[in-house]
Amino acid sequence: MDKNKKTLDAAYFNELYGNNRDPWNFESSEYEKNKYVQTMLIIPDDVYANVFEIGCSNGALSMLLQSRSQKLLSVDSSSIAVANAKKRLAEHRHVTVKEMEVPRDFPSQQFDLILLSEVGYFMVEEDLLLLRDKMIDALLPGGHLLLVHWTPPVEEFPLTGDQVHEFFISKSGIEPSGPLAHLKNKTEPQYRMDLFLKK
Repeated sequence: MDKNKKTLDAAYFNELYGNNRDPWNFESSEYEKNKYVQTMLIIPDDVYANVFEIGCSNGALSMLLQSRSQKLLSVDSSSIAVANAKKRLAEHRHVTVKEMEVPRDFPSQQFDLILLSEVGYFMVEEDLLLLRDKMIDALLPGGHLLLVHWTPPVEEFPLTGDQVHEFFISKSGIEPSGPLAHLKNKTEPQYRMDLFLKK
């Protein structure tokens, strides 16, 4: 962890999306499509009452999540990404897409599924730990928390995907009174998934 790095903010992502509508090829990459399939497979329940997706980007994964949600809140810090996601999801009345820069901004409601996918490594440790605690507090008992992140290091990112996941694993299993139970891990050459249950 480089102490000189800062959390990448909305201006960084707006510049990316301003230059390229799909900067990580979420819509066309076979790697992303396969990862989305695996993401949906690892989510245990068929339908959730209230789902929170952090970092929705252009809404490609949101389209899959909405089919497993009675209500879905999808957020992103980029106003450009949010506008694109709103267009994609416009016909789905149970989906709300908002511009939100976590952890500073965070919804007040509680959820039975929270997904943090390809977001955590954009944050410095202090911000990620604050987000982790807010996510845990917002998760209903018996609810699921899923992390999905690219694991190879990226020079401009403050953290690696592995570091992000280990910060959450530290809240599970070590102390019986800890708030999370670590249910499942799936590790591929370029990404990992970890599923947790709120005790």
